[in-house]
Amino acid sequence: MSGLVLKLAPKERVLVNGAVIENGERRGRVAILTPNASILRLRDAIHPDEATTPVRRVCYAAQLVLSGDSNAEEAKLPLLRRIEELSQVFTDPDSRASLADATDALIHDQHYKCLKSLRALLPREDRLIAARPK
Repeated sequence: MSGLVLKLAPKERVLVNGAVIENGERRGRVAILTPNASILRLRDAIHPDEATTPVRRVCYAAQLVLSGDSNAEEAKLPLLRRIEELSQVFTDPDSRASLADATDALIHDQHYKCLKSLRALLPREDRLIAARPK
């Protein structure tokens, strides 16, 4: 079997091509056979009220494209600009690699991969904010 296999916890919700699907009472597996389906685990989703930092705002914007709430073509250039802005701050090799992966994924309309690459920056951003002088 090819495609993506989601392993879901009891009552876990996932967004697939705009439809919210909730798992039953027991752990389950769902095979997504459609290539390029838009999938987002809702436990990983950023709530609009949580989009309060630069990386979280870019992640949220990418998430809106993935969920179908933003038009992918209209959002592409603004997202690329925001990723470029992040590259001015995150200059270490690991962050640069994540930003390059996010850019490449966005250019190739791989929105889940873009979001995943951007989410890798969240722990680093949290550490930078925590270390900031008050």
